[in-house]
Amino acid sequence: MNVAFYAPLKPPTSPVPSGDRRIARAFVAAMELAGHRVELASIFRSREPNGVPERQVRLAEIGANLARRLIRRYQSLPKSERPNLWFTYHLYYKAPDWIGPIVAEGLDIPYAVAEVSYAPKRAGGPWDISHRAVGEAIKKADVIFGVNSANAPCVLPLLDDRERYVPLKPFLEIPVGANSKPSDFRAKLAARYGLDTGRVWLLAVAMMRDDAKLQSYRLLATALGKIPAGGWSLIVAGDGPAGDQVRSCFKGVDAFFAGELSSSDLFDFYHAADLFVWPAINEAYGMALLEAQAAGLAAIVGDAGGVGDIVRHGETGLLVPEGDADAFAEALARLVSDRDTRLKLAGTAKQTAEKEHGLELASRILDFELRKVLR
Repeated sequence: MNVAFYAPLKPPTSPVPSGDRRIARAFVAAMELAGHRVELASIFRSREPNGVPERQVRLAEIGANLARRLIRRYQSLPKSERPNLWFTYHLYYKAPDWIGPIVAEGLDIPYAVAEVSYAPKRAGGPWDISHRAVGEAIKKADVIFGVNSANAPCVLPLLDDRERYVPLKPFLEIPVGANSKPSDFRAKLAARYGLDTGRVWLLAVAMMRDDAKLQSYRLLATALGKIPAGGWSLIVAGDGPAGDQVRSCFKGVDAFFAGELSSSDLFDFYHAADLFVWPAINEAYGMALLEAQAAGLAAIVGDAGGVGDIVRHGETGLLVPEGDADAFAEALARLVSDRDTRLKLAGTAKQTAEKEHGLELASRILDFELRKVLR
């Protein structure tokens, strides 16, 4: 089928790397793997971060105009080239879908959405206009793919048929397993960056922004300050506008800042490290976490949002209460000193990621459900 794809928060063609862009691209790849032709319908960004009603009205007007133009363009195409289905990825109260519902209705095609959240507490507030638009989009959707299980309790009550809600675990294209041993990767990175192979390598991967990311970095620094030094080193992969603030958090901590890394360099660190660590404050679920688990890396993560959809507590890593530095420190102290448990968790993490979070499985689920609504 021909799929018109849209991501109102950030298009998959954005030059700015992020987990959101990565997931949007993964959805496109999964549908293409199933044999569907996916076209990016629009790069219009509907995000309104400040809660200004007038701006939301203006964005709604722009979206409606773009929708009408798209309808005219699609209707001018031969029937075989028109979209059979509209697919919107990631809409929430700050970034609603002002285009998809109009186009889907105008062309009389199914409307599918993925990664949608609905926050009743936003009703009547600064984002009320956008909030209501999200609610209407949910009600109109023929199928909703729920990637974050934490969103389901607020989304499901809006559906007259709960079978329209399809749980879909976070997924990615898992690279072919490395032939080299972790020790080979460690030796390579140690030689390149001057790292001590005799220590436990703790790896954190995240952008450096003055928001929940900075809060997570601060909590991580606090937790590390509570455990004995000397047997471990922290490696941080990532950069951003809050880089100076992040680095200042780790004064006195044995930390190496690798900066923003390419996918291949990250691959090396995932396979060389001993433990993935991230407090995950206000995190949806985290693609870096999924990448780490797929590489066979045990994790200590804050139990926020849909993080539990990736990490199984006591099986693939440890989940600690969100925002609890003492609990995070306790988990760190436990796994830093227990190599056997780390290795056991790591092995299960890799097996679970390959079995439940691969691109091929997601492609089959998407294909089945999209064909069902098309019929």
